[in-house]
Amino acid sequence: MRNFQHRERGEKRESNQMVFGIRAVIEAIDSGKEIESLFVQRGLSGSLFLELKSLLKEHNMGYQQVPIEKLNRITRKNHQGVIAIISPITYQHIEDLLPVIYERGETPLLLMLDGVTDVRNMGAIARTAECAGVHAIIVPKKGSAEINPDAIKTSAGALYKIPVCREDALGRTARFLIESGVQLVVGTEKTQDSVYDVDYTVPTCIVLGAEDVGVSDDLIRVSDKLAKIPMFGEIKSLNVSVSAGIVIYEAIRQRHK
Repeated sequence: MRNFQHRERGEKRESNQMVFGIRAVIEAIDSGKEIESLFVQRGLSGSLFLELKSLLKEHNMGYQQVPIEKLNRITRKNHQGVIAIISPITYQHIEDLLPVIYERGETPLLLMLDGVTDVRNMGAIARTAECAGVHAIIVPKKGSAEINPDAIKTSAGALYKIPVCREDALGRTARFLIESGVQLVVGTEKTQDSVYDVDYTVPTCIVLGAEDVGVSDDLIRVSDKLAKIPMFGEIKSLNVSVSAGIVIYEAIRQRHK
């Protein structure tokens, strides 16, 4: 019941599709293709490129400026200085999904990943989240792991099944969730409260960050609860995918007690 993505049978793809050439990339964006990465040659100019830049601005899409050598390593075909990688999944928006979850009479359980850039961590987290019945994963449009073949493989196909919401600004998304009755529980070491002391039986979004910098201060400021995983050894940090599993299954334990 959680699969909001509409795929025809046999449509799964195990690799990202590449589109190259300015006109081809413009047509891909116009047709609604999900652009995972966009590489543009440094110093590129011309009327057609200006048309592409205008379209990117209209869709609030960024791109990476790279030397031509990098583009040539990706493909030796006539790329005209522009290569786009199409995502193997269709991204969702939490503003569309949340009302559906409430309408089905379910208590939302969401996962927000702030700055998790390792694709294997993303895949492992998605696999755990899908197994646990998490309704959706929320990631930022910038500064998040690509959904590529490595991520898909590590997730054991879970990324085809669980909705992934790619949002422009996590701070704005967090405020929307709070206004919609969803509590934000941020996993952080900046507290004495344990993840086991939080009530997850209410609508909840668990927020986790990158292992090196953690969750951003902006999200910490608007959160409802701060919680940490107790540590008893000499090493004081866990892999983020392991942390996600611990917190998600504490929420499941409480909801199915």
